[in-house]
Amino acid sequence: MTVDHNPITIHEAHRLLTTRQLSSLELTRTFLERIEEVEPKVHALVTVTADQALEQAQKADQRIAAGDATPLTGIPVVIKDNMCTRGVLTSCSSKMLQNFVPPYDAAVVERLKDSGAVVVGKANMDEFAMGSSTENSALFATRNPWQLECVPGGSSGGSAASVVAGETVYALGSDTGGSIRQPAGFCSVVGLKPTYGRVSRYGLVAFASSLDQIGPLTQDVTDCALVLNAIAGYDNRDSTSVPLPVPDYTRCLTGDLNGLTIGVPEEYFVEGMQPEVAGAIKKAVSQMEKLGARVDWEVSLPHTPHALAVYYIIAPSEASANLARYDGVKYGFSYRAGNMWESMEKTREHGFGPEVKRRIMLGTYALSAGYYDAYYLKAQKVRTLIRREFDRAFEKYDVLVTPTSPSVPFRIGEKVDDPLQMYLSDVCTLPINIAGLPGMSLPAGFADGLPIGMQIIGKPFGEETMLKVAYAYEQSAGWYQQRPEL
Repeated sequence: MTVDHNPITIHEAHRLLTTRQLSSLELTRTFLERIEEVEPKVHALVTVTADQALEQAQKADQRIAAGDATPLTGIPVVIKDNMCTRGVLTSCSSKMLQNFVPPYDAAVVERLKDSGAVVVGKANMDEFAMGSSTENSALFATRNPWQLECVPGGSSGGSAASVVAGETVYALGSDTGGSIRQPAGFCSVVGLKPTYGRVSRYGLVAFASSLDQIGPLTQDVTDCALVLNAIAGYDNRDSTSVPLPVPDYTRCLTGDLNGLTIGVPEEYFVEGMQPEVAGAIKKAVSQMEKLGARVDWEVSLPHTPHALAVYYIIAPSEASANLARYDGVKYGFSYRAGNMWESMEKTREHGFGPEVKRRIMLGTYALSAGYYDAYYLKAQKVRTLIRREFDRAFEKYDVLVTPTSPSVPFRIGEKVDDPLQMYLSDVCTLPINIAGLPGMSLPAGFADGLPIGMQIIGKPFGEETMLKVAYAYEQSAGWYQQRPEL
């Protein structure tokens, strides 16, 4: 939203700022007012950093005046609450970290600040990023701005909702099994999970270290490319960061699909998928065909049905190891009891929510003596098969296109007591994390007034081709221009 209450993109805001039609201070104040206005309905943010934002906006205006602006200078952003922000509460929406104020910034936050970005707040999320609806937050459930009784998706639901509600121009989320793409689909914004190793995870509170990636949630594909330009690149503080040069992602946004080959894997049109969702995706792919792409409608990735089981062994196993550090001794919530062991037990009993405990127990079981080979080791072998299957597909196709989620957003409370049904809402997104591939979701229509997301999957470090396809479809379909009335 801008001064005239319409959504504003990064590239539009940049033009207004650099031509001095608007100052960053004015822009930031407008967004802070908007947060005050809609936050009581949406509950997207856990912390609003108004004073810091106004200070950063003032510095941004000085930078613009000196002719030293980047495409992100002076533009408001929201950061998911599992990325460290120096001097600002980083709680992961958990009681366990209710008082944790990091002494340093995550690598992505450093990069945004170096670009002159203005951080207006931290976004609500499923506790420790474990969930698909943002109902697992220890603080409150975030609501979907398109229909307030529905979920915005998860775990980056607060980030997606804040963008579509006009509380920020763009946001950062993290994606372990679909946590950027599924909320992007549910909120009708663009969300991109980069290739594993493309964006530094330094300063991201770990959930599952071999799956986590940070990425942008934006109003349109151009904005997505601009944010990726700023946050991508090698970082020697992250041992999984890949030392490859970063292209200018905006240069691939040509609108031309001639010569590109798109595969549509049949396994992603799962049993029980909403017919309107399947129909919208098929219509979108037909549109890409008209734009010049060659489409193969009969692609098969036969190991796809095993991805859900693989994910729910690997991710909880890594989570159980990563969350062992929350012992009530060094930082975070601490319960004082009779002796050390009792204190640690009570700290975890009262500090973690039910979904986090469920995943820790699943993971601890899968890693325990006698079960490691049967579960964790076998899951890693099937993971290799899934990755090889994608590699073979990408010998023939430039990108693959699937639904982002089997359904439109569901109602708050509808799946919260049925973990399996909740886990199934990520069935289309989690194979991409297992294989370490880039994937993105963009708006592809509506059913009963609720958004439908389309997922584009790219080759490793093939973000440029993915963005090229997304941009051509977006400009031709125009769904990104629709915003909810709040």
